[in-house]
Amino acid sequence: MKRALITGVTGQDGSYLAELLLAKGYEVCGLVRRSSSFNTERLERIYQDPHVPDYRLRLVYGDLDDASSLNRAIRTIKPDEIYNLGAQSHVRVSFDVPEYTASTVGIGTLRLLEAIRESGLDKSVRFYQASSSEMFGGAAPPQNESTPFEPRSPYACAKVFAHQLCQNYREAYGMFIACGILFNHESPRRGIPFVTRKITRAAARIRHGLDKKLYLGNLDAKRDWGFAGDYVEAMWLMLQQDKPDDFVVATGESHSVREALDVAFGALELDWKKFVEIDPRYFRPTEVDHLHGDASKAGKALGWKPKVGFRELIEMMVKADEEDVRLAMAGRAPSA
Repeated sequence: MKRALITGVTGQDGSYLAELLLAKGYEVCGLVRRSSSFNTERLERIYQDPHVPDYRLRLVYGDLDDASSLNRAIRTIKPDEIYNLGAQSHVRVSFDVPEYTASTVGIGTLRLLEAIRESGLDKSVRFYQASSSEMFGGAAPPQNESTPFEPRSPYACAKVFAHQLCQNYREAYGMFIACGILFNHESPRRGIPFVTRKITRAAARIRHGLDKKLYLGNLDAKRDWGFAGDYVEAMWLMLQQDKPDDFVVATGESHSVREALDVAFGALELDWKKFVEIDPRYFRPTEVDHLHGDASKAGKALGWKPKVGFRELIEMMVKADEEDVRLAMAGRAPSA
């Protein structure tokens, strides 16, 4: 039985990846930070699955800001595969906490790579690095693996550092390190501060009279939005190849924030223009106007392609958020 270690296991991607790996027969160990409150809601369906024994999903304490905890986790777990998904991942917030963002995203990756080398597992473990389309920043679309990076946020700069560090360790030490340059990927498990989830949740709450307004920033920004459940499959496929490489993962389509509003509010027969107001606080100091990925390399080499389209994705999220609103209004806990 293969054993995988996932940093960021309690996040959107981590939870979908854990489900995928468990379905493939893996033992999954998730790295979680010590906190006074639990943050495992996204893993509830795994815990409730009678077909998944407790020993196949274990959570261990560790932190990308703490090298000793990473060393201890890797030496204890001895994973076959490591998926580095942990990060301070909100781009706008990275302008407010740039040092923390750089530490978790950039130096955190360095700490993890060094922990692998010091454990003596550098020739056996396969490592996945979650790189980001934000690294392309101001580069003209469509963006692929050869597109120069033009990062426009502390988050993007930290991701570029981590990405190039992984390339260096792959070349210098012969480590199996694959970097997935993932474009925006969403789901009903997306964090509330992120724009797609912010839109779908607000639409559901407005529809049921719980909110009156939605405040947003740049409505003209265009993104290549896919489904997180599809994208974690690409992560896994990268670590099953004979040789490590870097791959763009994207749908090949881009849509504006306005289009997301059209679909989300339209699904509930609402006119978003009556409820949305622009708030300057949500504009980035340096904006990324247009991200549009070319994933043809992943299609050819991995046999991967997205299954869920833009409209289906946004409608899926609206449906889930409306169900959560209905449950909340009925006095029941929302779905995980």
